[in-house]
This record gives sequence, C-alpha cells and structure tokens, in this order.
Amino acid sequence: MLQIGQTLPDITLPAYHQGEIKDLSLQDYKGKWLVLLFYPADFTFVCPTELREAAEHYQKFVKLGAEIISISTDTAYVHKAWHDSSPSIAKVKFPMLADPAGRLCRLFGTYLPAEGLSLRATFILNPEQQLISSEMHDNSIGRNIKETLRKLTAAKYVTDHGGEVACPASWQPGEEALKPSAELVGKI
Repeated sequence: MLQIGQTLPDITLPAYHQGEIKDLSLQDYKGKWLVLLFYPADFTFVCPTELREAAEHYQKFVKLGAEIISISTDTAYVHKAWHDSSPSIAKVKFPMLADPAGRLCRLFGTYLPAEGLSLRATFILNPEQQLISSEMHDNSIGRNIKETLRKLTAAKYVTDHGGEVACPASWQPGEEALKPSAELVGKI
C-alpha cells in the first residue's frame, strides 16, 4: 500500500474522458498536483453527489495546478454510459479512470475483494507524484470536496514556501501560517 511520502509508480489504465475511452498514464500528470477520488461504483446513490460536487469545483482545482481523477472498479464503458445518462455525471470534465481488476485500488489500499469494489477515499499527490494526503472511510459517508480543496490549497502553500511554514488546524487561504523554529523544520 502506498504510504505518505512514497512515489506513485507508473500505472496506465483505461479512462473515459472528453467523450472518448482511452488509456491514461498517471505519469502523464507529473508536474501537476493530483487529486484521486476513489469511489465504490457507478449508478449508485452517494457517488454522483460527490462527483457532481467535484465537477462544480473543478476549475478551482485547475487554477491551483491540479487535476482530479475519479476511480472505480467499473469499466470505462460503464463510466461512459453513466456520463451519458446522468445529469450529475454529465458535468464531469475530469478523467474517470477504470480499474476493474483493482490494481490501483490495491496500491492505495481501497480494494474490497469480497465485493470487487473500492472504499470511498481521497488522495492528494504533489507534482513529484509523492503521496501527501490520504483520507479513507466507509462507503456510506460522502466526502467533502471543499475540504479536499482546502487541503490541496494548504499543501500547495507549504510547498510554495519551501516547507518553511505549516498550516494549523482549519487553515484557510489568507490566514497566517505557522513558522516552526529552525530545529523543528523538517520534523513537523
């Protein structure tokens, strides 16, 4: 399972994106922040509410230099069918990655083998494709995309300041960050 600080290996999987099904290599996103949204399945109840919310905030992620990629164990053809039939999912402009064999889900520890589905999880990777944030929970609980955006903003702020600052609890853009003493830098 990929741990905080570890680098994403090269993985290519099929995806539905911009009206077509194509292979997508996660290495193609090196140099950008990546937000990976794992969810259990297409044509469900909670998942479209999350992906719709992500679609509504998508341009805010793009302005921060990030790409969102959603991932489930459905095929790219099922993603296309869902995109074509659901008004909520029709708003999705980011890639919808297909992981029917659960390769990426297993790498991130979200795979439920008995169901062949993924847990609901959010991961943020920096432009070097190192994992910097991980959140996973029961599939009955929807995530908060605004909180994901806040975490990404905080991570980018820390990176842009050379790691010389830290963002305290509930930090929001425009608020003061913490400046650790010299002996604590690198240990926070």
